[in-house]
Amino acid sequence: MIVCAAANPSVDRLFEVERLHPGRVHRPELFAQVAGGKGLNAARAAATLGADVHVVVILAGHAGRWLEGELERAGIAVHAVWVDGESRSSLSVADRSGGGLTEFYEQGVPIGTEAWHRFAGAAAALSASAEWMAISGSLPPGAPADGYVALGSACPLAADTVERRPATADLVKLNAGEAGQVTGVDTATAEGALAAARRLGDDGGAGAVTRGAAGAVLALADGSAFTATLDAPGAYPVGSGDSFLAGLVVARAAGAGWDDALALALGAGAANAAAPGAACFSRDHAERLAARASVTPV
Repeated sequence: MIVCAAANPSVDRLFEVERLHPGRVHRPELFAQVAGGKGLNAARAAATLGADVHVVVILAGHAGRWLEGELERAGIAVHAVWVDGESRSSLSVADRSGGGLTEFYEQGVPIGTEAWHRFAGAAAALSASAEWMAISGSLPPGAPADGYVALGSACPLAADTVERRPATADLVKLNAGEAGQVTGVDTATAEGALAAARRLGDDGGAGAVTRGAAGAVLALADGSAFTATLDAPGAYPVGSGDSFLAGLVVARAAGAGWDDALALALGAGAANAAAPGAACFSRDHAERLAARASVTPV
């Protein structure tokens, strides 16, 4: 079982237009809507890859009920902490002519300390029977600033967040921009990204940095490291990092080595980028792409 802690979920909508003209009315040629936010994207991707996934999630209002229903329809067990208000929405507008993506992210629903304690307690309880737990994304307004730091886990823990995280995390994964922000290292090159990955793993875990179309790097606690590439460009990058995290965690939970886990992670991320809607790829496509990934020890 894999537990995904999703403190700040969202109803994620994607509009695709031929060309984005600010100030004009548009008729989208494609529309996709999913239960999103980083934690739910990772959960859906992990379920697609064959894992038994349980989500601990903070939900509110009509949007929260829609999110719950979508997760259940995907075969994901939902452990909801309900609060007052309305779960947020996020909108991405893809410009087909230029390949650009314009994004609008609503603030999360405010919560109180009591709701956070219920969320943290549910996650900790589930971790006792899990192979891995993943925490992803930002804290909602009102959560303690050190909320993730105090999030206890009885199983290996993966963190994909720029928030303060547990020092005991077994895996820290960030994209190149986030990794540069957190570590102060210039991640524009593979060498810089690897240096940042090593810093992310300084507390004894593994550090991974994703580099978009340029692939990813992974540094392990024993000093070994890998670079990985996969030539499979896609038009829908939202959710690729979350799918990458899911690939790593699912493979490691199944007993795979870090090199094979890195290949599946790249395959899942690339498969995500090929399909509209975050983490809406197929397992077969992810595995076929993973077989093409180049993973090289450093």
